[in-house]
Amino acid sequence: MELELLLKKYFGFSFFKIGQKEVISSLLNGEHTLAMLPTGTGKSLCYQLPGYILEGQILIISPLLSLMQDQVEQMKRFGEKRVVALNSFLSVEEKDYALKFLTKYKFIFISPEMLRIPYIIKRLQSLSISLFVVDEAHCISQWGYDFRPDYSKLGEIRNALGNPLTLALTATATAKVRQDIVQSLRLNKVKKIESSIDRPNIGLYVEKVPDYREKEERVLELAAKLKKPGIIYFSSKKAAEHMAEMLINKQICRASAYHGGMEQDARILIQQQFIHDQLDIICATSAFGMGVNKENIRFVIHYHMPMQIESYLQEIGRAGRDGKPSIAILLYSPGDEQLPIQLSESELPSNQQIDWLFNKTDLYIGRNFGEGQLAETLKELGGFSEVQWRIVEELVNRPPQDVKSPQHLKEMIQDFVEHRLQAKKANIFRMKQWIDAKTCRRKFMMEYFDDRSNTVVTPCCDQCGLVIEPYYQSVSRRHFSTSESSWKDYLIKLLNNSGLSK
Repeated sequence: MELELLLKKYFGFSFFKIGQKEVISSLLNGEHTLAMLPTGTGKSLCYQLPGYILEGQILIISPLLSLMQDQVEQMKRFGEKRVVALNSFLSVEEKDYALKFLTKYKFIFISPEMLRIPYIIKRLQSLSISLFVVDEAHCISQWGYDFRPDYSKLGEIRNALGNPLTLALTATATAKVRQDIVQSLRLNKVKKIESSIDRPNIGLYVEKVPDYREKEERVLELAAKLKKPGIIYFSSKKAAEHMAEMLINKQICRASAYHGGMEQDARILIQQQFIHDQLDIICATSAFGMGVNKENIRFVIHYHMPMQIESYLQEIGRAGRDGKPSIAILLYSPGDEQLPIQLSESELPSNQQIDWLFNKTDLYIGRNFGEGQLAETLKELGGFSEVQWRIVEELVNRPPQDVKSPQHLKEMIQDFVEHRLQAKKANIFRMKQWIDAKTCRRKFMMEYFDDRSNTVVTPCCDQCGLVIEPYYQSVSRRHFSTSESSWKDYLIKLLNNSGLSK
């Protein structure tokens, strides 16, 4: 079978990107496969192309609703109509229709939370699933930076579906996490395809500035000078909105904010504007990027310190997908590590919240221990965020078999939370070590991921002599040029679209 001919036929490409052909060949040989491929190398092709060859349905488990929707819409734009996403974005009528006619679909995207519903499992069991795909597979491992309790149950789900051929995909997983993925999915024999995490065309640059005021001024300066388009990442929705307003008001470029607090329609519109070069810069939280297929992003700036090396690598990997020189700039001010520590603590339920929950539900849990469902009203009453509630709900509703009492379960949850917090703080500490490193930044990253590739990269990073100036655009293109009236129209339109005017 000539895979290149099929690649040209279905996708219009003449050659595979790194690792794609090896993964596809492994699957077509009937081998369970764990693939770690760099961000930007087209991991979705690794299950889409086999889908046109294998009989039966392709089931793709994805942790992010926005990523799922992006992939579904992208496949539809390329003419694939036999695709559906089973998630909360569907209305009741749409969900009922999709489940009733599930056999009509070739590619079925589903969230891990949906797989907890017995009726969904029953419907999936009626299908002939030829490929079980776990996207962002590092979410399986408790040692992964984005651990999801629902993901840890995928081995059971896979077993319930008859142990179909399996593909686990990730861009950022340490050796320990990769081992955990294989064990959790209950893969006795697996083909591992682990490409280098390195993206040689992305220069790495860390710049230390005294305080937030100078950091803000430096971002505005860089936004004016660097070749476009680009992304500026923030850990705060408010900071992303503020910077987008400043870029527009100072007429530096066409910019917009993007974050998870915006309406879905607004997010889709901004993505499309960016993809079609109607925006120069996106000021975004980590909600932006996954599934956004734009090859010519020239720079990624991090205004706030990332929570771990893994997410940083994934976010900077959105630059330079066309293979041309791009730059990743991280701006650090003293004390920046405090924000990620605060965010880590806020993502996990506090001991006070856990105490409150067990006081409220003690009789209920004692009567139907391990068999009931927590009332959704407790989430709001206890002040739980979505992430906090997902952790508590999973551990309370499906406690380990060796738990003998509610008090024992409570202690296990508190221990789990404490271990997760320590793991998160360790990730932040490693990120700070990378920032403070006096040696090659690329080498530091590759050693962290046990990547033994020895490619010589020039220019590499600021510690190896890389400077920012070659990434600047020509002087004549540094400012957004338009008439005063059209600039005002553009400004009003952007503010309305992004919700900043509200």
